[in-house]
Amino acid sequence: MAIASTMMPLGTTAPDFALPDVRTGNTVSVSEFEGRALVVMFICNHCPYVKHVSSGLARFGDDYADRDLAIVGISSNDIEAYPDDAPEALARVSDQLGYRFPVLYDESQEVAHAYGAACTPDFFVFDAGHRLRYRGQFDDARPSSDAPVTGADVRAAVEALLAGEDVSPEQRPSLGCGIKWKPGNEPR
Repeated sequence: MAIASTMMPLGTTAPDFALPDVRTGNTVSVSEFEGRALVVMFICNHCPYVKHVSSGLARFGDDYADRDLAIVGISSNDIEAYPDDAPEALARVSDQLGYRFPVLYDESQEVAHAYGAACTPDFFVFDAGHRLRYRGQFDDARPSSDAPVTGADVRAAVEALLAGEDVSPEQRPSLGCGIKWKPGNEPR
């Protein structure tokens, strides 16, 4: 069953994190991106919704690699129940897809809780002061639809921010597989 994102209030400051990059082992934190716009994506390997947009995520990373924008993917799923989302598997798939952004592993699931992440994929776009300006869907594409994967919604928000313009307040929730919470760690 598909779950919709919770739509964190606009203007919220990006919750801090310090998480390991699954490919390098280096710790990545929000403070590393000070003064830059930031896109935080909750993704994983096993979810059909993420698989459906994965090539679009790679294109998005390529298109903004040389712009004043930081992008991170975060996986928070319970790897005991979903071993396809373990760090080693995340690293392998990230390399196969050619992701140019770090993919981080949130073992404690504290970061997913802090962001109010509900599903994969779930997207958060913050301005250079790390205030939330967009949250919701990548675009209208779904595994069961004919809509092309373009990233139109996230791209529009990013382009507005990079141009110094306001982001449209018309934002649609993301839809995907629910975060796979560890037993007893479900949101309250």
